[in-house]
Amino acid sequence: QVQLVESGGELVQAGGSLRLSCAASGRTFSGYAMGWFRQAPGKEREFVAAIRWSLGTTYYGDSVKGRFTISKDNAKNTVYLQMNSLNAENTGVYYCAARYASIWDPVVDRSGYGYWGQGTQVTVSS
Repeated sequence: QVQLVESGGELVQAGGSLRLSCAASGRTFSGYAMGWFRQAPGKEREFVAAIRWSLGTTYYGDSVKGRFTISKDNAKNTVYLQMNSLNAENTGVYYCAARYASIWDPVVDRSGYGYWGQGTQVTVSS
């Protein structure tokens, strides 16, 4: 059974940085994509970033390009989201997600992800 456990969320001032972690277990993730999604109060869950486990190809939402970086540690089966220059719009619950993805499968659509973590709260104060 796939398990995803997020950590690292906290209260941070605008302009600050945070690194989120997602510890994945339950299987090998070769052929999988790992994504980060954010859900703000009263809004839909939206795509933030994703990485293809085998190829290392990365994808970013338009609002975070140049500020956020997704990466992985194969030995630890962990995916990270480094977030810099944070602003109030980045506030929300951040969820880690996993899905099997061939090279033709899109990885920015949340509907394709079958495994989700419990989320970690990020609050950016202005």
